[in-house]
Amino acid sequence: MSRMPRRTLLKAAAAAGAAAQLGWTAGAATATAAPGTPETAEPVTLTWLESGGLGAAPGTTLGVPWPQGRHPGDQTFALATEDGEDVPVQTWPIGYWPDGSLKWTAHAVGPEVTAEKFTLTPGAAAAPANKVTAVRKGGTVTVSTGVITAKLGTGGSALVRTVTRGSTEIARDGRLVLLRQDEIEDGDQGAWKHERFESVVEETVIEQDGPVRAVVRIDGRHRKGSRSWMPFSVRLYFYAGADSFRMVHTVTYDGTQEPGKASGDFVRGLGVRFTVPLRDAAYDRHIRIGGDGTGLLREAVKGITGLRRDPGAAVREAQFAGKRLPDPATWDQRVTTRLRYIPEWGDYTLSQLSADGFTLRKRTGKGHGWIGAGGGRRASGFGYVGGPSGGFSFGLRDFWEKHPAQLDIRGAHTDEAEVTLWLWSPEAQPMDLRFYHDGMGQDTYPEQVEGLNITYEDYEPGFGTPYGIARTSELLFWANGATPAPETLARQAEAVRTPPQLAAPPRQLIKARVFGGLFSEPDRSTAAKSRIEDHLDFLFTYYKDQVEMRRWYGFWDYGDIMHTYDPTRHQWCYDVGGYAWDNSELSPDLWLWYAYMRSGRADIYRFAEAMTRHTGEVDVYHLGTWAGLGTRHGVQHYADSAKQQRIANTTYRRMFYFLTADERVGDLMRANVDSDETFLALDPLRKIRTEPYTPDRNALSIGFGTDWSGLVSAWLTEWERRGPQWEKARDRVLSTMETIAAQPNGFVQGTALYDLDTGRFAVAGKPEVGVSHLSAMFGLVELNAELIDMIDMPAFKAAWIDYCRYYNATKAEQAARYGSHFGTLLLFQGHSRQDAYAAVQTGDVTLATRAWKQFYGSADAWDYKEGTDWSIKEIDGPTALVQGGEAAWVSTNSTALYGLAAIQNLALVGDRMPS
Repeated sequence: MSRMPRRTLLKAAAAAGAAAQLGWTAGAATATAAPGTPETAEPVTLTWLESGGLGAAPGTTLGVPWPQGRHPGDQTFALATEDGEDVPVQTWPIGYWPDGSLKWTAHAVGPEVTAEKFTLTPGAAAAPANKVTAVRKGGTVTVSTGVITAKLGTGGSALVRTVTRGSTEIARDGRLVLLRQDEIEDGDQGAWKHERFESVVEETVIEQDGPVRAVVRIDGRHRKGSRSWMPFSVRLYFYAGADSFRMVHTVTYDGTQEPGKASGDFVRGLGVRFTVPLRDAAYDRHIRIGGDGTGLLREAVKGITGLRRDPGAAVREAQFAGKRLPDPATWDQRVTTRLRYIPEWGDYTLSQLSADGFTLRKRTGKGHGWIGAGGGRRASGFGYVGGPSGGFSFGLRDFWEKHPAQLDIRGAHTDEAEVTLWLWSPEAQPMDLRFYHDGMGQDTYPEQVEGLNITYEDYEPGFGTPYGIARTSELLFWANGATPAPETLARQAEAVRTPPQLAAPPRQLIKARVFGGLFSEPDRSTAAKSRIEDHLDFLFTYYKDQVEMRRWYGFWDYGDIMHTYDPTRHQWCYDVGGYAWDNSELSPDLWLWYAYMRSGRADIYRFAEAMTRHTGEVDVYHLGTWAGLGTRHGVQHYADSAKQQRIANTTYRRMFYFLTADERVGDLMRANVDSDETFLALDPLRKIRTEPYTPDRNALSIGFGTDWSGLVSAWLTEWERRGPQWEKARDRVLSTMETIAAQPNGFVQGTALYDLDTGRFAVAGKPEVGVSHLSAMFGLVELNAELIDMIDMPAFKAAWIDYCRYYNATKAEQAARYGSHFGTLLLFQGHSRQDAYAAVQTGDVTLATRAWKQFYGSADAWDYKEGTDWSIKEIDGPTALVQGGEAAWVSTNSTALYGLAAIQNLALVGDRMPS
């Protein structure tokens, strides 16, 4: 590791020292102890977020943060149960401080780890009894967990060629399937034929090879004949001692669907398919399909229960339990001699076409009629087929939340069954991604601005395209030695629904001073603090309940929330231009992650996880001209013509990545390292510029707020991770910080000309004032807190503190400092956290007072007030479509900013609250 320049060395105690000058305890701002003290040297306690599915999932991986300077980059770690029993663990670094010490480490454990608590300490890790290995030889990658062996493809259609347990082949030919329909006729969508595409593997890479965790990435495209489309990236995860493996499946849409036209690339079905060899007699072949909760359909291909003649209680009970039946010679011979007349049910389908209902049916085989086998509300997305000689369990996470989904079993009465997990059910309407209106005559920029002024939608012809958006799904598979007991199957289903996740406690996150040190644990020590905690709980619970009431579910929608409420209709503005889906506007992602990190609450974690999966994939382009840019909020996630850095912002992915070491999110962040090049492809200010402007790679107009915050977060993360471009990323972090600080008015300057080749801003010749209420609200507050904490650059710190100090100042104070005031501003409550931050950094008590004044008494009508009726009104028909609750004053912009301001103000200046 090369030595870093002196200016990049951390000053870990700087903020704590400034806080001490104020004479108060500043929560997270003073939480970091000096290196080597007993407080930071004590073991880290790890616990499970939830208890369901333990022992059934293949394993888990978590991230743990460390204070700067605590551990060298090559530190090893040991894990033990609360009782002192050693636990095999695989550790690797996922983040470094600028001085080369560990900032984040990832730790992987296998499926046998089911104790309630664990301690993580520096030391040598215990070795697993069965190491996982991944070896490439010729055209095959072979992965062994010590229990199962998988042979993975490096070409051809099969991603997973075979899965064996011992000498028994449990599954083979694991491939991806895609059904394409080239025409839609509204009202008769089932009448069109479809084309079948299958996966073609183009590249297979071993990313980890044990001893506890192995990861193999497989990239390719779906192909039929000479045509290939819909690129995929699949990772397969294997853990030592596991009889299962995990798949993380990403598909990117690269088809064409033109508004107003019935022809195009319409997805009719998208799935993952395996072939399962069957060796047992038909009456010993078991079908298990998950229903509501841990409910299961428990049947055999040839059922011998409920017959006119009874084979005997022991036989019937064995079949229902999934055990091998006694020799038919021991049965009542009135059954044995007539077995050939009992139907064999080879095909099963469970389809979940909405969040509110699934249907289950079966048939004896192709060409014969389907028989209803039941139904319910929300299926677990889990199934099994096999018998006493081995069987295959499979599951799709978020099955009903990301409807339309489907599970198929075909041919279970033959020598080999075929199972398909449909991420998009072929029984649903085709995937229609056409833009939702005809433009309404908005052909020029002035007309588009007028449209923006009425529906808040920034429309531009050709910009509402889904080309390049992506979606990631998670699947689990088990190679069972025999049909598992019902209790085991129930745990497998639970593991599909909610994969077990180990986590470090909030105290460790706070001590490590990660993510700017801007959060502290919930505090109800005073009535005022307790009220804020109540409000934070209210807002999260309200949105969680609104997801359910408003059915914010679906393949492309799940994980996002709506932007604005229409109290007249008692409905969110799902159909009104820019007021519909939120698409990370004003950082709800950050609100949720900070809320989780301070509390450790599993429900908040899962909500934030779903949002991260959505906003990083669906709201961002991954292919084409706009790759690296995200789309502003709108009726469809890709509809608005504002394609901007602020939505693709790596800041919204960082927390999930560092808490889990998730490789897919790591890909998304790394893809943004060169996203400064996107400013050549699209000018974000094209509709409001009054002067001529042609993008020049050596003089690009880039703002210091929403633009730079997105860029610098990608660079900072690449530097922290020591990725392939970390030195370039580091240099861009430092050079842009230096040249922002060198501007005549620092951050208040607002914008400057950026040179793609040097990574520097040109220093303006005269001072300007360019402040927007949005500039700091897309992660800039949080990013700058991290940068200042990590990098010793006084001029940059001073420039940021000045911006924080003067945003909420009077116009006269702004003009006295900068030559003119900042104009008409909004979002004072959200900006109160900048006052709090500046108070701690400077020791200025008046700024702490102003932080709470703006938090409680902002003049902005959109900001939440203490006197608001913080309650939910029950609504029902005919006022609303469904029964539920309404807080008509809630908007997502205000919620995100209130949440962030409350959390950060409590952490920074909580002891300076007004009485």
